[in-house]
Amino acid sequence: MKYPVFFLLLLLSGCEKLTTSPPVEQLPHVAQGSYAAALSDDASYSAVSSIQDGVALWDLQNNALKYQWKHLDNAENLVFSLAISHNNSHVLTADQNTYALWDIASGKNVGFWQIDAATVRDVAVSDNGAHLLIGKSDGGVQHITLASGRRLEFLGHTERINSVAMSPNGRYALTGGNDYKAHLWDTQSAQIIYSFSHPSRVTKVALDPQGRYAFTADSQDLAQIWDIQTGQLVSKLQFTARQQVFSAVRFSSDGKYLATGAPTRKLALWDIQTGRELQSWQVSVRADSRPPSAVVHAVAFLDNNQLISESSSGIAEVWEIKHDSK
Repeated sequence: MKYPVFFLLLLLSGCEKLTTSPPVEQLPHVAQGSYAAALSDDASYSAVSSIQDGVALWDLQNNALKYQWKHLDNAENLVFSLAISHNNSHVLTADQNTYALWDIASGKNVGFWQIDAATVRDVAVSDNGAHLLIGKSDGGVQHITLASGRRLEFLGHTERINSVAMSPNGRYALTGGNDYKAHLWDTQSAQIIYSFSHPSRVTKVALDPQGRYAFTADSQDLAQIWDIQTGQLVSKLQFTARQQVFSAVRFSSDGKYLATGAPTRKLALWDIQTGRELQSWQVSVRADSRPPSAVVHAVAFLDNNQLISESSSGIAEVWEIKHDSK
């Protein structure tokens, strides 16, 4: 009975539509690899966190290092979560117990905060750094309005938060956690607008900046795209092989495509309306990586014809989109 099962596994692995095409361009950002990164929505900036370089902000249009930041000058950099505002004004960085806001125009620190009752799990920042969203290990989500100092604690989850997202104006939040739930909620009232249920832990959520779609995915094999005007399901991603867990998600500006990254090196392009996988690639690994692996930290659309990714290999890579892929 071993042989038919083994043969089936070979067939399933053969269903993966990984292309053999190499990246169009490679931009080395961290020599010894990174453990977190974020890309701006328009792919103008990349924030990369590593032990040796702290948080490095790169100007991708010129591939130039713009700033290097650290939470504490004499401490090891342990920033594992980063977010860039939709309008490229601010970067939010977080380690387990502290988070900091940085001004992209000046490079200066805007604020530095510490939490004591839990640990930071994920963060998001609105345009102009006006609102911060902090997902925590105790199941709470904190929404902070800097101008007024208002802090709203969302208690709609009962277990640890894994992923958070926020609209560019800071008005709406999407959060997912270990309670098998993702909630879209109003940050002014803390009222839930829609709840999306999953059969396992919700590990990744994302919002379309233009307010059309939400993405929710769990730790097993369910990833869904929702219409946030109606709360109705648009599509489920159609996996062709083993279960897929996502570490990066981005909607295209024209509302047609979804780009995802995974901890397995996989970068993929999907059709939003059908959930069909259109194209996929594997990001590069460091030469000394044993075993050869890389986590896709972030992905963004350069334009309708190219994607850019940041991975734990410390390399930003540009990929060509073939619109005639079947």
